[in-house]
Amino acid sequence: MNDFLLWACVLGPVLLAEGLLARYEVLAYGAGFRAPTTELPEGVPYARGAAADAPPAAYLVYLDGIGKRRVRDTRDGGQLVKAVLAGAPELRVLGQVQPYSPLADPLADRPVWAWLRRHIGLLLFLHNVMQIFVAADHRYRPLYNRAVGSQIATQLQLAGYRPGSGVPVVLLSYSGGAQVATGAADELHTRLRCPLVVITLGGFHNGANDLSRVEQLHRLTSAHDRIERVGTWMFPQRWRLFRGSGWNRARRAGKITVHRLDPATHLGPRSYISREQRLPDGRSLLDRTTDTVISLIRARQDAPAPTDRPVP
Repeated sequence: MNDFLLWACVLGPVLLAEGLLARYEVLAYGAGFRAPTTELPEGVPYARGAAADAPPAAYLVYLDGIGKRRVRDTRDGGQLVKAVLAGAPELRVLGQVQPYSPLADPLADRPVWAWLRRHIGLLLFLHNVMQIFVAADHRYRPLYNRAVGSQIATQLQLAGYRPGSGVPVVLLSYSGGAQVATGAADELHTRLRCPLVVITLGGFHNGANDLSRVEQLHRLTSAHDRIERVGTWMFPQRWRLFRGSGWNRARRAGKITVHRLDPATHLGPRSYISREQRLPDGRSLLDRTTDTVISLIRARQDAPAPTDRPVP
């Protein structure tokens, strides 16, 4: 009991401080006190893959999970991005977007956070966790969505995207990145007038965002993914009872397709991005996830662009 009280006394103020800090960025953006960062560090390209001198088959934006703290890819996210690039050289892939910073300011590059990373690394993850809940909060969600949607649109244009060109944009999101991907769709469509496809991998999101601008949302999931399952229980907008939520309207319109990746887990040695765990066909779980993502993107290329269907 004493240990519990000690942890409560320590974590309570920390979580409160994180909650306040997480709101600061979106409020600073809304008030116009700070402008989002657009420049990347030296040596970091705006996109990798297909050359920018001709329209690629699609632009893919990877929105990482809560481990995203800098412009460069995380270890697991980097493995997935590299595998997609190797398997689909016709794509232009962006991995530098900061889904947990409305100001596009990498967390690990800030002086205070650099010190905390060396001493209390857990706080970096708590910060990004709190940002997910800020992005899901109905008071901040519209502003957060506009901020990150604008960030993605800017990075796409710097990577060579031409608004109105008709080249598809694919938002591939892992875990909490799904909250950002579903929220950014409206701003992206407004800014770029682009066909949009969303792919969530173990997506943790509240289901409140409007998906009417999305052609199709592919939900890659597993019965062994407990973290994603918590999200489907935690947020009422994901329940079928709430028929008016963005998620349920999209589901009734036939825009959501579920793809099972059993027996993958959300994290650990059997995660969706594991190189070690093998399937009966000899592929690693990373290979299967990569193959699934690429096949979904190529299937969209081979099919005519769908029109919006009425919601019953």
